Amino acid sequence: MTPNSAEVKTYLLSLQDTICESLSEIDGQADFVEDAWDRPEGGGGISRVITDGHVFEKGGVNFSHVMGNQMPPSATAHRPELAGAPWEAMGVSLVMHPNNPYVPTSHANVRFFIARPEKAGPVWWFGGGYDLTPYYGFEDDCVHWHRTAQQACAPFGTEVYPRYKRWCDEYFHIKHRHEPRGIGGLFYDDLNTGDFDQDFAFMRAVGDSYLAAYRPIVQRRQAMPYSERERRFQLYRRGRYVEFNLVYDRGTLFGLQSGGRTESILMSMPPLARWDYDHRPEPGTPEHELTAYYLTDRDWLKEAGRDGD
Repeated sequence: MTPNSAEVKTYLLSLQDTICESLSEIDGQADFVEDAWDRPEGGGGISRVITDGHVFEKGGVNFSHVMGNQMPPSATAHRPELAGAPWEAMGVSLVMHPNNPYVPTSHANVRFFIARPEKAGPVWWFGGGYDLTPYYGFEDDCVHWHRTAQQACAPFGTEVYPRYKRWCDEYFHIKHRHEPRGIGGLFYDDLNTGDFDQDFAFMRAVGDSYLAAYRPIVQRRQAMPYSERERRFQLYRRGRYVEFNLVYDRGTLFGLQSGGRTESILMSMPPLARWDYDHRPEPGTPEHELTAYYLTDRDWLKEAGRDGD
């Protein structure tokens, strides 16, 4: 089946609109500022960034559609047969950094990639997912996040959520810190079952479920009072987010290696972060509980008794 990249692009632009409208409504103070850009090597995108809002200190929802004549090293590391092939990539990627330390940072991404080797037919795949990075843990939030992810995957098979949940836990792991970046969610890549319509439907299911997963958590936590202590810890934990994105994130590496727009690629960075030398939260504190209990690759649905609902 020939992939319809124009249909994918139409969906991605609509998804960007929907997410920005919803998150602007939640914030109630700041709006997303749009920045359309062109890439000299081919393609371009639309970056939308919100800053200094009532709820969101900084956030971005980016659409990009870029192409080139030769695949970058990050994309051919596991597919050497595609080296030198013309390629096209499009996707929506977002990161939201709230003001309140009790509101988690969230990340989501859905993308489509196609390469056209000279002596073969098109090679294509979908990828994406979403994950949650809390600074203070709440079991209800973790269960809701994963329950929404499970429901999005359910029409495509009972094995899909466990597989992509496990892949997310493995991918969003800060190896040099020996800890997860957050409480996980979904991550998948190289999805090509041979049925373009089905794989595209799964991509839409993931993209469309992000707001259902994140909005209720923001609404529950955005008015919780906090002090300088919580704020300081939030900035310290944001440092971990920066470390992962700059050292391990495939999207960041692909964007930089393919000559992408640096401002858009690094949109995911928080506006403020800190690194405290050998910081060790005192046992028994909520700060210690974050790493001791929440950042441990837990099976939240099974522990809550909701994996069969």
